[in-house]
Amino acid sequence: MTQGTSLAGKTALITGSTSGIGLAYAKTLAGEGANVVINGFGDKDAIEKERAGLEAISGAKALYSGHDLTKVDQIEAMMAEAAAAFGGVDILINNAGVQHVAAVEEFPIDKWDLIIALNLNSAFHTSRLAIPYMKSKKWGRIIQTASAHSLTASPFKSAYVTAKHGLAGFTKTLALELATFGVTANCISPGYVWTPLVEAQIPDTMKARGMTREQVMNDVLLAGQPTKQFVTSEQVAAIALFLCGDAASNITGANISVDGGWTAQ
Repeated sequence: MTQGTSLAGKTALITGSTSGIGLAYAKTLAGEGANVVINGFGDKDAIEKERAGLEAISGAKALYSGHDLTKVDQIEAMMAEAAAAFGGVDILINNAGVQHVAAVEEFPIDKWDLIIALNLNSAFHTSRLAIPYMKSKKWGRIIQTASAHSLTASPFKSAYVTAKHGLAGFTKTLALELATFGVTANCISPGYVWTPLVEAQIPDTMKARGMTREQVMNDVLLAGQPTKQFVTSEQVAAIALFLCGDAASNITGANISVDGGWTAQ
């Protein structure tokens, strides 16, 4: 792909993109000239700095949406804002997510509902709202940040595993429904990526398993990754960029593992 030209005129909306993997997606696609809409929570000044930085990278436009994606009306408002600014969304990356670690019988109901709403339901709502524009353009890319947990399970993560398995199934259905419209739908399934989400779950895992921080990192987080290395956000974003290109036009319904060999076992 040619820097600054390959996605010129395209608009990418990435949920959960004020930090971590989502911000890496935004920077990578902006680097190819795309307009970007970022979404998420965080410090307003820090987010504005990132938004302005994206415009500097792309030479195009970058918008920030602070809508709460656990609420349908706010998802609809975000998608309407993107349509008003750019006509519609060409590349949709559903990346927003949250985690909670607890045994099933102790799992807080509000946490279950939150995880399903943000990690799974929001992807349905953004997709249903993005698809008509993509069909009209006869081109589109829907990419889900799934997880190795879309393919396998771990204890104490029932809601997350359920949501990610659901996301993988939803993506296959999208791929079949959109196969003749020039729109692809795929999952990228990272193993453990060193992000704020992963770092934040360490204390809960320490408590649930009676482990030290070092034990959690070495014996839990990296135990299943044969490479013994965290995946980087930039590696995940590079795959998303490839999926946006012409070479990937016949890759649809796929679940691409980026997990250091975790799910090969």
